[in-house]
Amino acid sequence: MSMMISEEAIQLIKDKQALSIDSKTLVDEQLSLIYDNNWFNIWVPQILGGKELSLQDGLALLEELAYWDGGLGWTVTLCAGANMFAGYLDKDLARKVFADRKVCFGGSGRATGKAVWDGTQYSITGFWRFATGAPHLSHFTLNSFVYDGDKARVDKDGNPVFYSFFVPRDKVLIHYDWDSFGLACTASHSFSLENATVEAHHAFQIDPQHRIDDHVLYRIPFVPFAELTLLVNYMGMYRRYLDLVEKFFFEKSADENWHTKYGRDYFKRLDGLQQQLESDRTKVAALTEQLWALALQDSPLDAALASEITSTARGIVKHILADVVTLFPLLGINAAQNGQEINTVFRNIFTASQHSLLNI
Repeated sequence: MSMMISEEAIQLIKDKQALSIDSKTLVDEQLSLIYDNNWFNIWVPQILGGKELSLQDGLALLEELAYWDGGLGWTVTLCAGANMFAGYLDKDLARKVFADRKVCFGGSGRATGKAVWDGTQYSITGFWRFATGAPHLSHFTLNSFVYDGDKARVDKDGNPVFYSFFVPRDKVLIHYDWDSFGLACTASHSFSLENATVEAHHAFQIDPQHRIDDHVLYRIPFVPFAELTLLVNYMGMYRRYLDLVEKFFFEKSADENWHTKYGRDYFKRLDGLQQQLESDRTKVAALTEQLWALALQDSPLDAALASEITSTARGIVKHILADVVTLFPLLGINAAQNGQEINTVFRNIFTASQHSLLNI
């Protein structure tokens, strides 16, 4: 039983899951639930109306949401991760933007596109893929290389400079091209801009030294933060999968014959995987504590910790994928049926594993 999500909310999440998959986007009831609980703003400062959760509490919530519905959990994770940019924005601008309770950022972390600076504003052109939650985003976030006129801007070491930007939805063209076999409701469509003009203060740099807000969270570099938020999502989906496998085994055990022939062996295997997941969760909680402790002291991120978070995340995802595949043949044709929850979770796990931060 969840401490962080009410029984009513869980019921609504379960009731609307199939509809959101058919609709290929979160539906109104799910979005209302998210707005009412302020879940897109878990990482936003309280002064802007956010929940300003600690890293530990935010990750616990995201894991729980992903357990009940991987698609909804993934969307909240990606959009909340983008709304976290609030801490890097000009204060007056942030106040204006976050005054809307339905504010929802999302977009792409890949630096493509071209932002031409003319001395007063930027003109941005480009195409970006996989903006999670595209139909309900209020602003699209993107990374773009900066040009002064025709000339690419470079830093002191000669590397091209790119900034992050956020652009109001009315300047963006959405390409409805998301058609994956899992996470269908995340509606992670591509989008493009054609000479869209944005003001100077719509550019920002996601880096603790460029933070505007000094809340502890903004002292954490974005990559380990993003890796952990995606990882707990993944583990939430997997925990649900194991619980559904267990339920299936219990139902099969009613048949004495099945139980004698397979039951003991299957339950033993499952038990080993559940123990492994608990040990992974403990490990991730310990890394999270270390990261938060450094942020509390405002100490720079330790390179060894950063690489341990990366390798732990990828290692866990790798063995979860392998374990999901090992169990699947034991689940009968039922697990291959569209609309069965175990099938939905299976697809979500495989789709999520393609994210570049989790992928080997």
